[in-house]
Amino acid sequence: MRVTAAKKEETRRRIIECALKLFNDKGFEETTTRDIAEAAGIAAGTMFNYFPTKEALAMTIICEAMDGAKTEFEGRLRGDEALDEALFAHVAVGLRHLTPHRSYVGEVLETALSPFSRDAVCEQAQQLRVNHLETVGGVLTGAGAFSSSMPVTMTMHLYWTLYLGVLSFWAADESPNREDTLVVLDQSMRLFVESLSAGSKDAREVNDGVNVTQDR
Repeated sequence: MRVTAAKKEETRRRIIECALKLFNDKGFEETTTRDIAEAAGIAAGTMFNYFPTKEALAMTIICEAMDGAKTEFEGRLRGDEALDEALFAHVAVGLRHLTPHRSYVGEVLETALSPFSRDAVCEQAQQLRVNHLETVGGVLTGAGAFSSSMPVTMTMHLYWTLYLGVLSFWAADESPNREDTLVVLDQSMRLFVESLSAGSKDAREVNDGVNVTQDR
């Protein structure tokens, strides 16, 4: 019997929904691929036709949440925000969309987005990183924030490191409404923007020094 595209999509959504419930109920580490397959009413081998690993499945759920966050952020962006304000809003909207997954998201991201790994553990994790940094890059470009004294790759690495720190703090934050996370996020984005300004200032001072030497 031929499996239609609609049937495949139905099975895929059922796998995602069952995995989401199990991740929230049991946690990411305690949930096995067999648990998910049984809950979805399919063979364990069939599940791997849709998601090669448990990490890929979890990251698919997280990516869908972050896609919704990106759409909301872009719809709310006025264009006249201060740079740190725009970056704060971008991350804050993402955290709000991740809140339904907070009970297990830390376990997933610790592995999938580890700063110590040269390569993402799955395609979905890499795509999340690329999409997130593309949005940030657009915000920085619009604000004219890239500095000739700091390569783009270094700028984006600095941002990503701070972002992962915020994510880690948020995942464990027990303050009411995660208020402490908002403080950490605010300070992190201010620090990032200040580092860009400092880099531009240093570059100007170097150029001024070169010009003075040449004039002499």
